[in-house]
Amino acid sequence: MNADEQMYLLDNLQSLLEKQIEMARKGNFRRVEALAEQASSIVEKIVKIRLFGQPEFDGRRKHLLKLYKKLELMLAAGKDSVAKQLRQAGNARKTLKAYRNNG
Repeated sequence: MNADEQMYLLDNLQSLLEKQIEMARKGNFRRVEALAEQASSIVEKIVKIRLFGQPEFDGRRKHLLKLYKKLELMLAAGKDSVAKQLRQAGNARKTLKAYRNNG
């Protein structure tokens, strides 16, 4: 694989990570998951050709890791938000049930 093809893989992965971050920011977790599948296939190619073993890509590797960490934090925050919303919905359901049973 030549240098242009290697850069294309890295650019593509970076673009997918940035899109995932944007979708996570918007709360569109289904789209994040769909993009993750695409990113996964690119990561497999990168691992297969041992792209990150090459010192000239250290800067790109570090940048991609930062994007992954940012995405991971956003997904964790989103998970907490969804869990809170589920708890609130459960509480509302219990309240409605209590009113229904007492009315």
